[in-house]
Amino acid sequence: GGAGGATAARYLRKYDPDRVRVTLVEPKKQYHTCFGGNWYLGGFADMADLSHGYKALDRGNGLRVVHDTAEEVDPENRKVRLSGGSMLAYDRLVMAPGIDFRWEEVDGMGPADAEQVPHAWKGGEQYRILRRQLEAMDDGGTVAICPPANPFRCPPGPYERVSLIAHYLKQNKPRSKVLVLDAKDSFSKQGLFQEGWRQLYGDRIEWVPGSEGGLVSRVEPQAGKVFTQEGFQEHTPDVLNFTPPQRAAAIARRADLADRTGWCPVNQKTFESERHPGIHVIGDAAIAGAMPKSGHSANNQGKMVAAAIVSLVQGTAVPEPSMANTCYSLIGPEYGISVAAVYRHRGGKLVSVEGAGGVSPAEADAFFRMREARFTRGWYQAITQDIFG
Repeated sequence: GGAGGATAARYLRKYDPDRVRVTLVEPKKQYHTCFGGNWYLGGFADMADLSHGYKALDRGNGLRVVHDTAEEVDPENRKVRLSGGSMLAYDRLVMAPGIDFRWEEVDGMGPADAEQVPHAWKGGEQYRILRRQLEAMDDGGTVAICPPANPFRCPPGPYERVSLIAHYLKQNKPRSKVLVLDAKDSFSKQGLFQEGWRQLYGDRIEWVPGSEGGLVSRVEPQAGKVFTQEGFQEHTPDVLNFTPPQRAAAIARRADLADRTGWCPVNQKTFESERHPGIHVIGDAAIAGAMPKSGHSANNQGKMVAAAIVSLVQGTAVPEPSMANTCYSLIGPEYGISVAAVYRHRGGKLVSVEGAGGVSPAEADAFFRMREARFTRGWYQAITQDIFG
């Protein structure tokens, strides 16, 4: 029921309202988007602004929403068992399960420790925990943010978080700073982010790349300590935001849809699983060629898989995929940057189209950045309406 699943359900009905019946299984009655979550941490959005319900989708007439958890998938018999005990039969199954974390790769930390050291990489309560910690921190403290290695959900997300937490500190705790301990040596829109950091936050942000001591080797949640590989340097920040390495959610792995990478290989034209026919995997869990793991990608994939399934049901040719991803990031409430790309299906893979899309110019004035910030909010309103109705 997130960006991919809700979109797929809505567009399946839209593309063939007469013959296709759709059941959307989603445990939450209110869905909180991760995109936009950093605005909440920055102090200029409320959790209610990120909350979306399913009433516009659950109107009967061939589309119903079941608020339950899908526990097991039986690919051979084409059934899904729900936690409430009921079984759903299907002709085609779309899975948009999102991510889980590779906790076994994190020395000293497990799932239960996220209450103490939040990852805030899934919407809702994790964001509330991190914001409460920021609010409780004394002025003059340090917030350590630890982004994971690739691939992971929303590549620019950690750096927008760095920006907007720095904005919150500048407004409310001006003697505080942000320390970024990064598993990587480079990141999405790096030049644009770092220029924005210099302009808005001066020396409040310190970014440490992985090869220079940023790669985290151990976390001690109770002590609030983090250790990095380069000489096993110890850091004890006042607030620690650690995001673990990622993979497809557990239900996809239990259904044997993921390969050794932890992600789900699919036919990148139809998003049908390469491991089990009749199951389509979209969104963050899927291996989707050059497309990044983002809300916009999932939304586009939801529309594309709906078109592919309707074509298969009708016995017509499956359309050639043409999809886009747009990723807006706020460095401050009135300072926005973006990157966009177009993807086509070529040689069995989704590849980016040369010369299409683009990135915000490096040399832009304050008015240009302000307009992009306003486009960011407009994008959020438009895409959530497209997803949830």
